Amino acid sequence: MEMLKRFIQEEEGQAMAEYGLILALIAVVVAGVAVTLGEQIKDAFNVIVEALKGNVESDG
Repeated sequence: MEMLKRFIQEEEGQAMAEYGLILALIAVVVAGVAVTLGEQIKDAFNVIVEALKGNVESDG
Protein backbone atom coordinates (compact mmCIF):
# COMPACT_ATOMS: atom_id res chain seq x y z
CA MET A 1 0.00 0.00 0.00
CA GLU A 2 2.88 2.37 0.78
CA MET A 3 4.30 1.80 -2.68
CA LEU A 4 0.98 2.79 -4.26
CA LYS A 5 0.92 6.03 -2.24
CA ARG A 6 4.46 6.87 -3.37
CA PHE A 7 3.56 6.11 -6.98
CA ILE A 8 0.54 8.45 -6.87
CA GLN A 9 2.56 11.22 -5.24
CA GLU A 10 5.48 10.83 -7.65
CA GLU A 11 5.58 13.82 -9.99
CA GLU A 12 8.81 13.17 -11.84
CA GLY A 13 7.20 10.62 -14.15
CA GLN A 14 4.33 12.99 -14.83
CA ALA A 15 6.73 15.79 -15.78
CA MET A 16 8.63 13.47 -18.11
CA ALA A 17 5.39 12.44 -19.78
CA GLU A 18 4.45 16.07 -20.27
CA TYR A 19 7.82 16.84 -21.83
CA GLY A 20 7.38 13.85 -24.11
CA LEU A 21 3.98 15.11 -25.25
CA ILE A 22 5.36 18.59 -25.88
CA LEU A 23 8.23 17.15 -27.95
CA ALA A 24 5.80 15.02 -29.93
CA LEU A 25 3.63 18.06 -30.65
CA ILE A 26 6.66 20.05 -31.79
CA ALA A 27 7.71 17.17 -34.07
CA VAL A 28 4.24 17.05 -35.63
CA VAL A 29 4.27 20.81 -36.24
CA VAL A 30 7.76 20.70 -37.80
CA ALA A 31 6.75 17.81 -40.03
CA GLY A 32 3.61 19.66 -41.10
CA VAL A 33 5.58 22.78 -41.96
CA ALA A 34 8.13 20.73 -43.89
CA VAL A 35 5.40 19.05 -45.92
CA THR A 36 3.58 22.31 -46.54
CA LEU A 37 6.65 24.33 -47.49
CA GLY A 38 8.65 21.43 -48.95
CA GLU A 39 8.72 22.66 -52.54
CA GLN A 40 9.64 26.21 -51.53
CA ILE A 41 12.45 24.96 -49.30
CA LYS A 42 13.71 22.69 -52.09
CA ASP A 43 13.68 25.57 -54.57
CA ALA A 44 15.57 27.81 -52.14
CA PHE A 45 18.27 25.17 -51.65
CA ASN A 46 18.53 24.66 -55.40
CA VAL A 47 19.09 28.39 -55.89
CA ILE A 48 21.83 28.32 -53.25
CA VAL A 49 23.49 25.25 -54.81
CA GLU A 50 23.43 26.79 -58.27
CA ALA A 51 24.89 30.03 -56.93
CA LEU A 52 27.70 28.12 -55.22
CA LYS A 53 28.39 26.13 -58.36
CA GLY A 54 28.64 29.37 -60.33
CA ASN A 55 31.09 30.83 -57.81
CA VAL A 56 33.26 27.74 -57.76
CA GLU A 57 33.44 27.52 -61.56
CA SER A 58 34.25 31.21 -62.03
CA ASP A 59 37.01 31.15 -59.38
CA GLY A 60 38.71 28.00 -60.72
